[in-house]
Amino acid sequence: MTYIDELAEVLQQEISPDLLPDEDTGLLMRLYALLALVKGTDVSNADVHDAWSLWMLTRDPDHRSLKPFAELDAETKASDTPFAEAIRSVATDRPNAIRRS
Repeated sequence: MTYIDELAEVLQQEISPDLLPDEDTGLLMRLYALLALVKGTDVSNADVHDAWSLWMLTRDPDHRSLKPFAELDAETKASDTPFAEAIRSVATDRPNAIRRS
């Protein structure tokens, strides 16, 4: 298992299962792991949305939420919060796994 997959696994455990899509989220968790590595505790909801958008392009390129974060309604923007919080939590709890420039 790679360091990215290990981080993705930890992230998935931080997120309530009822918030995850009912499909393969392996790539999505890897993208969130990448955010933990490159953004750490500075990750934003917009960052999470961008990662989700990349993942969603492989699933449903016509999804209604595939638009810039600023154009989303408040409820959709807020749906990224638990994922951003999980990434920040993992970045805080596993500082040696997170790159520091």
